[in-house]
Amino acid sequence: MKKNVMMIVNPISGAIDKAEFITAAERFSHQEDCKFVAYETTGIGDAVKIKALFDQYKPERIIVAGGDGTIKLAADALENEEVIFGILFAGSANGLATDLGLPKDLEESLLVAFQNNYIAIDSILINGNKSLHLSDLGLNALLIKNYENSTIRGKLGYAMQAINTLLEDDELFHAIIEVNGERIECDARMIVIANSQKYGTGVVINPDGKMNDGFFELIILKNLDLLVMGKIITGNMPDDTNDVVIISSDKATIETNIPVNFQIDGEYHGTESKLEISVSSQKIKVAIP
Repeated sequence: MKKNVMMIVNPISGAIDKAEFITAAERFSHQEDCKFVAYETTGIGDAVKIKALFDQYKPERIIVAGGDGTIKLAADALENEEVIFGILFAGSANGLATDLGLPKDLEESLLVAFQNNYIAIDSILINGNKSLHLSDLGLNALLIKNYENSTIRGKLGYAMQAINTLLEDDELFHAIIEVNGERIECDARMIVIANSQKYGTGVVINPDGKMNDGFFELIILKNLDLLVMGKIITGNMPDDTNDVVIISSDKATIETNIPVNFQIDGEYHGTESKLEISVSSQKIKVAIP
C-alpha cells in the first residue's frame, strides 16, 4: 500500500510564489512512491480543514511550506496525531527552520523532509496557546504588528518596520515574574519566551537554548537604549551588558503594569498584561538533516 504525504501551503507567506514548492513536493512524493495531497491555507477555518483532510488521507508525513505561523497552525491542527513534519523555507520568518539548520535549497530541503531522522521538539503553552519557537512581550511584538499592517513583505519589509518601531517605542513596562520559586520585579523593554536559540534574522537571543530539553528560557531585556535594541532587532545580540537576564524553567508567570504587545512564533496576538507559561507534555516531530 502506498504511503500518503500531505502538504500544507501558505500561499502568501514570504511574498514567494508557492507553485514551484507544490510541484517539486508532488514530484518528490511520486518518486518515493507516495500519494500526494496539498492544502492551501485561506485564513478561514484552516485548522478544521487540515484535520479533516488528515483524517481522510491518514498521511505519514506532513510537508509545510510557510513560515513559523504556518508550522504552528499545522502543529495545532494535528497535535494528537503521530506524524513527522517536514519544513520548507517559505515564509517571511523562518526562525524554526533556521534554528534546526534546515537547508534553504528546495531540493535539499525536500530530501530532509522525506527522511526519517527527526527531533521531537518541546511545545510551550502560553495562556493556552502553543509556541514552538520564540514568543515575546514588547518591542519585537510591536515590530511584528507593524509588519503585519504594512504592504511590503520579506526582509525589506522587516527592515523598514524595524526603523519605524524603534522610532515609535520608547516606553518601558514593569514586570513581575514568578519563576523557579522566585519573584522578580524589573522594568523591561522586551521579554522573550524562548524554546530555541535564534530569530529568523539569525540573531542568537538564547545561546544555550535547546528545543528538546523540557525547558524554556525567559530572556529579560531591561533598561536598554534604542541603539542596543536596534542591534538586537538587526541581528547583533549584545553579550556584554548587565541588562540581559536569562532564566531557564518549565513554568512561569509574567504580570505587567500595562497591556504590552505580544507575539507567538512570528504572529501578533494583541496586548497582554498576564502570561501563564508552561512546557506541554506533547512534543512535535520535525525532520532534520
